[in-house]
Amino acid sequence: MRDPTSVILERLLRDAPSSVTLAWIVANLRELSFGIVMLLIALMGLVPGLSPVAGVLLAVPSVQMMVGRREPLLPRRLAARQFSKPRIERIVARVIPVVRRLEQVVRPRWAMPFEATKRAVGFVVLLLSGTLLAPVPFSNVIPALVIMLLAFAFMEEDGLLLCIALAAAVISLAITAAVVWGTIELGVFW
Repeated sequence: MRDPTSVILERLLRDAPSSVTLAWIVANLRELSFGIVMLLIALMGLVPGLSPVAGVLLAVPSVQMMVGRREPLLPRRLAARQFSKPRIERIVARVIPVVRRLEQVVRPRWAMPFEATKRAVGFVVLLLSGTLLAPVPFSNVIPALVIMLLAFAFMEEDGLLLCIALAAAVISLAITAAVVWGTIELGVFW
C-alpha cells in the first residue's frame, strides 16, 4: 500500500536540495506527479480569464497519461525552472494541512488497475480540458472542479471518489454538450 500524499510531500521536502527544479520535483513524485500537475493547472482554470490557457495546458499531461508515460514530460525551459528550498517549504507547509484534512475522507479504496485508471483519467481530463476553452462566463468552474476531484482521487487511489468524479465529469460534459447544441440551434433558427 502506498503512502498518503501528505507523507510523500513531507518526504519530498525533507530530501530536497537547496535549489529545486520542477524536473526534480516531478522525478521524485513519480506517478503522483500527474495528479499534482493536473490539480495545479485546474486551480488556474478556476480563474475566468485563465481558463482557456489552463485548458490547453491540461491537454498535455492528459495525453501523456493516455499514452502511458510514467511521469509528465515538461518542456525543457519549464523543467529547468529553479525554486529555493525555503520557498518550496512555505508552499508545502500551506498545502500539507489541507491535504491531511482531505485524507481523512479520501483514502485508497475500491482498488483499480493503475495503468488502466491512468489512461481513463487522462482521456476524461482531455475532454474536460476542451470545455475550459469555451468563452462563456463561469463555464470554467464546474469542469475545473471536476478535474481537481479527478486529480485528487487519482493521487489517493480512491476508486470510490474516482467513480463519483467520473459521474460528475459525465454530467459536466452533458451540460456543455447541451449548451453547445442549444447555441447551434439558436444560430440556425435566427
